Amino acid sequence: MIKIGELELGEFPLLLAPMEDVSDPPFRAVCKSNGADLMYTEFISSEGLIRDAAKSVQKLDVYDYERPIGIQIFGNEISSMREAASIAEAAGPDILDINYGCPVNKVACKGAGAGILLDIDKMVSMTSEIVKAVDIPVTVKTRLGWDENSIRIVEVTERLQDIGIQAISIHARTRKQMYKGEANWKYLAEVKNNPRIHIPVFGNGDIDSPEKARLYRDQYGVDGMMIGRAAIGYPWIFNEIKHHFATGALLEGPDLEERVAVAKRHLDFSVEWKGEKLGLLEMRRHYTNYFRGLPHFKPYRTALVTSEDHKEVLQILDEVSRVFAGAAF
Repeated sequence: MIKIGELELGEFPLLLAPMEDVSDPPFRAVCKSNGADLMYTEFISSEGLIRDAAKSVQKLDVYDYERPIGIQIFGNEISSMREAASIAEAAGPDILDINYGCPVNKVACKGAGAGILLDIDKMVSMTSEIVKAVDIPVTVKTRLGWDENSIRIVEVTERLQDIGIQAISIHARTRKQMYKGEANWKYLAEVKNNPRIHIPVFGNGDIDSPEKARLYRDQYGVDGMMIGRAAIGYPWIFNEIKHHFATGALLEGPDLEERVAVAKRHLDFSVEWKGEKLGLLEMRRHYTNYFRGLPHFKPYRTALVTSEDHKEVLQILDEVSRVFAGAAF
């Protein structure tokens, strides 16, 4: 049984990665109903929380049906991160996660996210202050290092464990790689094979099929996996991986009726939570994957991503259901 603090997550938990403008409550809802064991919010700016910025505060929304749920924060000032940690804890999550992995320039080049990998001592000091500031378990999401010449992930995991984090998720790329190239999971095996490490180690990067999940589980020995981009518009991946682990067989994918139903449920919650304009806008990234493999779908996708009316989008989805009834994926 894998545990974070007192939270029991099963024998090999599957985590939904925190993704900016993706891992919101509507998306988390459909992932939870399709097998995600632990989820995190989108990353939240520590400065935004301290200033009570509306966008940051809204990201604190967590719901009981999501549990266990973690709130993730990022920033480059220790005092601000400590204060933001207390604000986040008050929102009632089960876990507080620290983002030391975001590679985008506007974050990393300011010394936050993966930028802190250039200053491991500060990373350790910041984490220590956050652990002391809250009573819930603290976890970390990070990368292998800034670049291939600065990979110190075994040492980093040891040091963070020693000051009190209770799990670590490692994206098996460097910051320099961004999301390109192949994730190098051999470093995750090195972390797991270190006899000093006793906290759960979750692997992240390139897990896009049940077969790959099983191969990487067996080959690298991690305690669980964090799924990110492969879940966008395809929340079924969690249950498909679990089925493959349990039986060795591949679960048949969702049919058109189920895809439309889940897309509509996701859309309705998105509009309810963010309002019609933003809810429709942020759903657009999901349609391609919801209907990937459907022949001659392009005109309908264009209609879905250009409509600015909630009822019209629902009508388009109903039309997709009628026009493509019985289609194979």
